[in-house]
Amino acid sequence: QVQLVESGGGLVQTGGSLRLSCAASVSAFSRNAMGWYRQAPGKQREWVAIISSGGSTTYADSVKGRFTISRDNAKSTVILQMNSLKPEDTAVYFCNKWVPIDNYWGQGTQVTVSS
Repeated sequence: QVQLVESGGGLVQTGGSLRLSCAASVSAFSRNAMGWYRQAPGKQREWVAIISSGGSTTYADSVKGRFTISRDNAKSTVILQMNSLKPEDTAVYFCNKWVPIDNYWGQGTQVTVSS
């Protein structure tokens, strides 16, 4: 059974930083591309950052230069380091495979950036 558990969210002021973590119980984790996604109130879920099995990364334009995705295959963990946060980054953040699997969505972790 696949389980993805996100943590690390919280309330932060504009310009602050947060470090999100995703603990993944996915078979052959190291062979899977993983991603971070977010959903703001009233908006559709969108992808934020992707990391391939080999460690290559891709970022949405809105977070490029501010967010960094990384992975620890030994711990089956995906990390999202978020710096220079803006109010428009406020959302629930999720991790999932890339391409995401509908049945894999977890509860997510709330990130709120105050202005």
